[in-house]
Amino acid sequence: MDKFTKLTGVAAPMPLVNIDTDMIIPKQFLKTIQRSGLGKNLFDEMRYNQDGTEIADFVLNQPAYRQAQIIVAGDNFGCGSSREHAPWALLDFGIRCVISTSFADIFYNNCFKNGILPIVMPPEVVEVLMEDARKGANARMTVDLEAQTVTTSDGQFFPFQVDSFRRHCLMNGLDDIGLTLEKVAAIDGFEKKASTLRPWV
Repeated sequence: MDKFTKLTGVAAPMPLVNIDTDMIIPKQFLKTIQRSGLGKNLFDEMRYNQDGTEIADFVLNQPAYRQAQIIVAGDNFGCGSSREHAPWALLDFGIRCVISTSFADIFYNNCFKNGILPIVMPPEVVEVLMEDARKGANARMTVDLEAQTVTTSDGQFFPFQVDSFRRHCLMNGLDDIGLTLEKVAAIDGFEKKASTLRPWV
C-alpha cells in the first residue's frame, strides 16, 4: 500500500448526499478480485451514457477534474453495500482522499485499508472546501496527514482528526498484511519454539 503523508492536488466537487457504493462502482463490475482496472468504471452510470459515450457535465468528465485526487462530497458518502471494490475503484482512478460530513462505517474502514484517507469535517467547513473545489484545476488543495490539516488554494486551513493507529498505518503504507509482516520475526520465533515443543503438530 502506498504511503499517505501530504497530498496536493485537484479536488472535485460532488455535492450529492447519500452517494452509495453502487453509484461508486455498479454491481456488474464486482466479478473481479483484481484491485486494478476498476477506475474506468468509477461512477459508471453517472459518467457514461448507455452507448458508452461520456456524459459531458459529470464532474470527473470535465477537463478540469480528469486528474482529480480529492473528492469533496455531500453527507453520508459510501453508504449502501459493503463492497471493497468501491475504494479499489476510487484508488485506481487516482482518488487518494474523500472529504465529507459523514461516511458509512464499512466504507470508511475500507478506505484506510486501501490507502485512501476519508476526512470528516463539519458542514460549514465542507461548504468552504466545496467552493474552493469549484474553482477548477488551477485551485489545488493540500491535505497534510501528519499535521492533520486541509489547506485551500487561497491559504485557509482547517484541522481534522484521525485515529492515531489509522494515521500511523496510512503514513507508513501498512495494510493488514503489512501490519502482520511487521511481526514476522516474532511469528517465526513462535513457530520455531512450537515445533520444538510439539514436534508431532
